[in-house]
Amino acid sequence: MSREDSAIGAAPPARAPLIGREAELSALARALDAVERDRAARTVTLVGPPGIGKSRLAREFLEQRRRASGALRVYSGSARDVAGPYGIFTRLLRARFGLQDGTDKDVARAEVRAQVAHVMGDRKVGDVIYFLGQFIGLAFGDSPLTRAVQDDPAQADLIRRAVLKAFLEADAAQGPMCLVFEDLHAAHDDALALLRYLVEYLSGPILLVCAGRPELLTRQEDWSKLGERRHTLIDLTPLPDAQAAEIARALLAPCVPRGGEGEGRAADEGRAQDEGRAGAEPGVPPELVEAACAFAGGNPALLEQMVRICHDQGVLEELAPGAAGEPRWRVHLGKLSTARLPMTVEDAVDVRLAALDHEGRQLLEQAATVGPVFWSGALFVLGRAGSQAPELWGEEQSDLDLDRINAALRSLCDRGYLRKQSESSFAGSDEYVFVHDKEREVLERRMSAATQRRYHHAIAEWLEQQVAVRASEEFLAQLAAHRERIGDAVRAGLSLLDAGDVARGRYSNAKAAEHYARGLSLLGDAHVARRIDALHDYGDVLQLAGRIDDALAAFREMLTLAYRLDNRRKGGAAHNRIGRLYRDSGSLDEAGKHLTTALRLFEGARDERGIASTIDDIGKLHWLRGEYQEALKWLRDALARRERMGDRRSIALSLNNLGLALQDSGEFKQALNIFERSLAIRREISDLLGVMMSLKSLGTIAQDQRDHRRALELFQEALDVARQVGDRNRIALILTNIGETHYRSGDPDEAVRVLQQAEELCDELGDRLGLAEARRGLGKAYLLRGDLEKARDSISRAVDLFASVRSKVHLGVALRTLGEITAAGGWGSAHTKSARAYFARSVSIFEETGNELELARTFQAYARFLTTDRSFVANMAARREAVTMNERAEAIFARLKISSARFEDDPTLPTGPPRSAFASGPGRAPSPDDPTLPTLTLPGRARAD
Repeated sequence: MSREDSAIGAAPPARAPLIGREAELSALARALDAVERDRAARTVTLVGPPGIGKSRLAREFLEQRRRASGALRVYSGSARDVAGPYGIFTRLLRARFGLQDGTDKDVARAEVRAQVAHVMGDRKVGDVIYFLGQFIGLAFGDSPLTRAVQDDPAQADLIRRAVLKAFLEADAAQGPMCLVFEDLHAAHDDALALLRYLVEYLSGPILLVCAGRPELLTRQEDWSKLGERRHTLIDLTPLPDAQAAEIARALLAPCVPRGGEGEGRAADEGRAQDEGRAGAEPGVPPELVEAACAFAGGNPALLEQMVRICHDQGVLEELAPGAAGEPRWRVHLGKLSTARLPMTVEDAVDVRLAALDHEGRQLLEQAATVGPVFWSGALFVLGRAGSQAPELWGEEQSDLDLDRINAALRSLCDRGYLRKQSESSFAGSDEYVFVHDKEREVLERRMSAATQRRYHHAIAEWLEQQVAVRASEEFLAQLAAHRERIGDAVRAGLSLLDAGDVARGRYSNAKAAEHYARGLSLLGDAHVARRIDALHDYGDVLQLAGRIDDALAAFREMLTLAYRLDNRRKGGAAHNRIGRLYRDSGSLDEAGKHLTTALRLFEGARDERGIASTIDDIGKLHWLRGEYQEALKWLRDALARRERMGDRRSIALSLNNLGLALQDSGEFKQALNIFERSLAIRREISDLLGVMMSLKSLGTIAQDQRDHRRALELFQEALDVARQVGDRNRIALILTNIGETHYRSGDPDEAVRVLQQAEELCDELGDRLGLAEARRGLGKAYLLRGDLEKARDSISRAVDLFASVRSKVHLGVALRTLGEITAAGGWGSAHTKSARAYFARSVSIFEETGNELELARTFQAYARFLTTDRSFVANMAARREAVTMNERAEAIFARLKISSARFEDDPTLPTGPPRSAFASGPGRAPSPDDPTLPTLTLPGRARAD
């Protein structure tokens, strides 16, 4: 073992061989061989209890490979050693850039910039270093892209992980690379989310080695499925007795041959010969090996722990080193029977702590109060707590105190209690971690409440003075915890709100919400202005997390406080956010009330940015209602205001919203021009999420114009961007668009293949609306393929989902598809007449919502059914009704400047029921009068930015 992992006294034992892990080493070798051969990423996850040898296995394997070939670069990070939500990436990336502790920040920034430029060329170096700097604690200047995403945490998070992925892939192009992530069971949720993304999407010659305790698989139940065949999970189990004994003998190899008082060298040599013949190391008593193995239970780290305890209990005595400097220990076997040897891990902790002197134990207690990671500077301050200053403060005394603490810390490291880190988060202080968490937990638990309170107070004051604390979410949360432990709730709350701001600024939304919630609770009624700002940001991250009711409550409280202070600007912001929530959940009337009120308040406060944003939101509201001319008026006003302010990202957003309204009002040529303008701006400012949505909007234009080849090109490009940023929701959405284009172009087999991918992904994500759209598309594709049994199953499940999410316009489209499938005989000839009820219900929904394009499409499908179904051949009234519907459809198409011919050859529209297609049985058709169908008006085509 390395000195960091195992140390006994001043002379650590020789490193024990890695034994019993041949199969695991072979699995790692196969993964790295595949990386080097195929130049494709692979992942290996090592899972096992503490001390089982996860880190040792990875180090041993990588050292072997580097000795064989020096080309492999290895960088590692641990969730246990570094604070912050992305701690596992911090040390890894700092090692990649060669940044040492104490390096001047300007020098470090210059080094990072130069290395990124070398790896990436001139490809947006400013953007790359801005986001990479967030991982390594270096602030870089803004760029057009970074300024564009400052108010959009969700998009910034997507871009940041895409930037990291792109940098790693470009770096690996220069030679294979291995990234090691340890202690993942303790990793922050945000770090695990980023690592999941890399495991799924990283490409190039990179081996990811992930290690953690079984709790990792409890937190991330699907972890082993990530990356599918590119991911290997290795479960490390305890070693068999024979292999554990072999390790124990290797650890005890420094023992000299036994010889008690009165025994001569000849006796020692004779015993050594006997032991050698028995397969034991000379000088290693079998009794000691048996005791160690009985305690360890096949766990290598516990074997090392047992050796340390034997030293502490006097069973092993350190002698002068041998001629070659090797350690030598004398065995006092007689003490083995009287020594306090542990039977459990808890016993081992007690024995180890009992071996400490007063100074060592006090220092460890103080360190345990700081936390799993602590700093020598904090211990220095704790040592002076309550003391009086001397008459003259001389440096000599400070040096003596510091030397004493450092010497004690070195001794504790040598004895295996602590480990010193290579870098420190705080300048002027060394950073340490506990080797064994159990020891820290026991120390903290056994301190008196008064002692803990005294320590927490001193630690909080020391942290408050550290400059690095203000920029770190983790340190601010740690400061808050110490404040709370001494009863200072208000200051603890303020620190947590600051931690929430830092987390939100770095797009760690889940953690930000956690900090805001706790901080607001502790703050109480104090600091009202600070509370208003925090409520706005808290509501924002809650909305991003999909916690709509909680977000609404936060914005309502913000509104109440702003009203009490007569702060119109903040009141306008609160009403605006409430209005958006209502709009996005389908309560359009309520949304209109709040957005109108927000506009009036912003106008009263002369807040131009708030005015422009709210006007755009009102325009989108009219668009969702199908009031296209009114929508165009508001959206054009918002665009003009944003152009005057020069905010390019907002301009692109307004352009895209305007394009959607133009598209749905039939102005396809104008919509196409507007979407292209929006796309150009978004490309220029590297707005990846915006680029993706603009491409999707252009794809729907091509789709409406029946240019299927162009539609597929645009959707595929949008899908590539979605995969680049790892936005799985939009991947599913675009897959549905691609599948729909395939069945519209007459390729049902490819449509089914793609739509099944979308269905599976939406189901996994819990996106019910997306899942319903995918299943509706599958229904159309199966209908075109003539597989009516699957068609009816898919559309029935889609209708149920649309009803459950209360999306009325989507339901209208699904009912039209249900009518088409029923007309084709999907439930047998006895149910064919039910198709008329489905079509009629679809017509009713579109007339109510004012969606004329979908209404015209339904008229066409309904009329075709009435004129082709044998049940209505002699029904003149039905034929007259069909003529009327065709005329109304033509009138709508003419008004919207759309050719009805674009829809007349829809391959999925029925031409008569192929009766042989449902020979397996007709099933049961859904009731067209199903009382679960919604009465709430919700937005139509879900293409909003």
